[in-house]
Amino acid sequence: MNTPLLYRLLDTDPAAGPAELLHRARAGRHLPHLVLSALERDGVRMGEPARAELGRARDRVARYARLAADLACSTGVRAIGGLPLARYYPAGLLRPLETLDLVAPDEAALWQAVIRLVTDHPVEHIDVSLLGERPHHTAVTLHWPAEDPLVDPWYRVHLSTAALPGDGRGVPVRPYLVADDHVECLIALAESCLGGPDLPPGPLAVLDVAGLAGRPFEAAEAAAVLAAYRLAPEASALLDHAAEYVPLGPLAAVRTALGPHLAAEHRRRGGEAPPGARRAGTRHGALLRRTVIRHTWGEARLLTPGPGTSLLLTPVADYLLTPAREAVTEPATRTAALDALHSWDTLC
Repeated sequence: MNTPLLYRLLDTDPAAGPAELLHRARAGRHLPHLVLSALERDGVRMGEPARAELGRARDRVARYARLAADLACSTGVRAIGGLPLARYYPAGLLRPLETLDLVAPDEAALWQAVIRLVTDHPVEHIDVSLLGERPHHTAVTLHWPAEDPLVDPWYRVHLSTAALPGDGRGVPVRPYLVADDHVECLIALAESCLGGPDLPPGPLAVLDVAGLAGRPFEAAEAAAVLAAYRLAPEASALLDHAAEYVPLGPLAAVRTALGPHLAAEHRRRGGEAPPGARRAGTRHGALLRRTVIRHTWGEARLLTPGPGTSLLLTPVADYLLTPAREAVTEPATRTAALDALHSWDTLC
């Protein structure tokens, strides 16, 4: 990974210089911090505002790393995706990290981690979703302001009892990752390409592949794991795109070994997700009230006070479940949900 690669990925003429490279990077999400770190490694002169911005970005990643380590020791949750991928970047090059992604071994561990975060940080928003029907998986995202919320993104921590959420159709929820660390990172990268827009992976994904290309992969075994996780098409497309920019090293053999798995996976998805098939249920929580922390609760409680109305009572807040994150519930439905909560309170 080097600065000329960044010029190529951001479609910038090197003759335009580092200022234009940074300008292009600012059009993408958090890529400026990666570019700033690369320019710093190259000894490019930068002013105090740029150095301060880069310092805050480094502090953010370091804080996420401390959070992940603390929660791993106290609750058993562990980081997946971005934070582990950052370990494969060259020294001094900052992988941007918008969200800290954590997977919990069970729901009790998830809520223990949520309670720790709510207790230790000024959490302002807690988003909750249930993936699937029976059994369901729980996903929680917590947000709180950065030290300078006018210029820096809010902290965002995502926890789930499912490592891989799937696409709700042909690729189901897969709770666990059981491979080597660098294979897990490749799986997470392939999962991030699942069900998204029909566009090539972004510059960050290519840089992630470049970092993984320096690790040893046993080709047939890695391809078999990706196929078992139902990600052979996404992994193949990712590696094909990355190969246009960086040497794949051992990953080239993984891409070759994925070939025989592609047709079978496409057939399987076609058979399991016919046109018009109903998307597997994901229910999003519309906040009804924040509560005093219910320290004695190990899990959330799902209530159905009436037809078409589902309430999720968690250790930190209570929600009305809706089929879409942006769904606006009728005032009468919300009033009925609040009345059901008050009735539940009187029974406790």
